[in-house]
Amino acid sequence: MVKKQYLKEIVITGTQQRGGSTNTVKDVMKVQSWLNLYAMVNPSAGTATGIDGDFGPATQAAVNAFQLAKSLQQTGIADIALFTELSRPMLNAFTGVVVGTDLRTLVVNTAFQHLNNAPFELTIKGQSNSGPWVRSYMDGMEGTPWFWCMGFVQTILDQAASQLGKDFRTLMPLSYSCDTVATTGIQKGILSRYAAVHSNPSIVKPGDIFLLEKTTYDWIHTGIITAVNGDVFETIEGNTNNDGSSNGNGVYKRVRNFQNSKLDVFSIQGLI
Repeated sequence: MVKKQYLKEIVITGTQQRGGSTNTVKDVMKVQSWLNLYAMVNPSAGTATGIDGDFGPATQAAVNAFQLAKSLQQTGIADIALFTELSRPMLNAFTGVVVGTDLRTLVVNTAFQHLNNAPFELTIKGQSNSGPWVRSYMDGMEGTPWFWCMGFVQTILDQAASQLGKDFRTLMPLSYSCDTVATTGIQKGILSRYAAVHSNPSIVKPGDIFLLEKTTYDWIHTGIITAVNGDVFETIEGNTNNDGSSNGNGVYKRVRNFQNSKLDVFSIQGLI
């Protein structure tokens, strides 16, 4: 893979604990971040806590709660083995076996593999669009200005293409910008504008990428098309929510009526 930031998100340098001599602010924040991500899908677990880099009594209690939820000995200590368990969803998303022999199948199945591991953003020090999942999709970048929908799409494409020994950058430049990717599609003749999609939906295939058009040359959101059924695209999108926002909090499976939307489609056929 080209995008390897995830490797930095699934490790800590040493044991983190209350009053620990090997504690670092960065590693404690990683522990706290994953405790909060666990709480987002297990809200009754009691692992939600502040993300401030200080391993105090609240973080210790949150670690104990995670250990209880996982039927582990309650020590309140986050050693490397415990952190591996905390960050396992990311390891599963990025390194789990993805079934498929062709690129389109691999793109769709890779997107589902990430979805099934619950990628969400966090708010850290008042900044949304933050946390280990965002940094992994955005090559280390995070914070309120860093909308991450294209980072998610390119990560999925990268992971799928690399399984076939291909480099996604032959299709599009590495970018976090919907405008950059859409403009590349226009230049290469592989972006179908929404009017063409409305009149001939058969040009759209699973694995292609939709780009939500705001104006003729301004696009504000993107995602992976996993299926086309009638007038509906089934999608998996990052940085969205149940309403289809372009600045939501996670990765969601959605359905979009493309006939009443301005959804341009970027074909991945050139990478196949």
